Amino acid sequence: MPMFKKNPFGHYLILKKWLIRYMGFMTHRRYRGFNELKIEGSEIIKELPETNVLFISNHQTYFADVVAMFHVFNASLSGRIDSIKNVGYLWNPKLNIYYVAAKETMNAGLLPRILAYAGSISIERTWRESGKEIQRQVKMSDISNIGKALDDGWVITFPQGTTKPFKPVRKGTAHIIKHYQPIVIPIVIDGFRRSFDKKGLMIKKRGILQSIIIKKPLKIDYENDSIDSIMEKIEYSIEQHPSFLKVIPKEELEAERILNEKRKWDL
Repeated sequence: MPMFKKNPFGHYLILKKWLIRYMGFMTHRRYRGFNELKIEGSEIIKELPETNVLFISNHQTYFADVVAMFHVFNASLSGRIDSIKNVGYLWNPKLNIYYVAAKETMNAGLLPRILAYAGSISIERTWRESGKEIQRQVKMSDISNIGKALDDGWVITFPQGTTKPFKPVRKGTAHIIKHYQPIVIPIVIDGFRRSFDKKGLMIKKRGILQSIIIKKPLKIDYENDSIDSIMEKIEYSIEQHPSFLKVIPKEELEAERILNEKRKWDL
């Protein structure tokens, strides 16, 4: 790899490599130390092609979720199945992993800007900004940037566009799937909301069992499936369809309601 080679977004790969190494070493104990991370299905990662893979997941914090995925993906690629033991897997990380994030989140301070260099595809949300509901047209440059990232490697996206559970999937993700026809890998996460603050930067509670379940590729008929059909498949695959509410104990729902009320004061 040439010393000053750049990715399609103009980021120096050597700088990105050292950033991932450093941030990975700094965060490893958050998933294997202060808390534990249970992983299922990571053997799927090694079988994926180098490019045009879209990971879809539910979302619980701004940053802790995606950082955990960087750990799991790189550990799996280095031969560690369902384990992030021995952080040496970060010495030669996969550099073409990207994640979709709100532009206002990634511009909110120095640390988010640094994390953005590690692989953020920053987009302007069309429905919410600065804590207020808005209506804004989709920027075609945001869509094309996601396509550019898929052409170069893997993309992680959170199709609900929020850390609140059981919110509807946004149509944009379905349109991207239908247009770019990537391999779609569902991921279901849990425990991050209990162990981290909303941003996913501060440890809120220790001794929490976090989990990442990686599922087999979603079966999609890119030509014939409608946008609504793809959206429904996404909701079921990441276990955020309204029908899943029926299997959640009432005490957990009440705890989530109280937590959301408290978060209002954090904005």
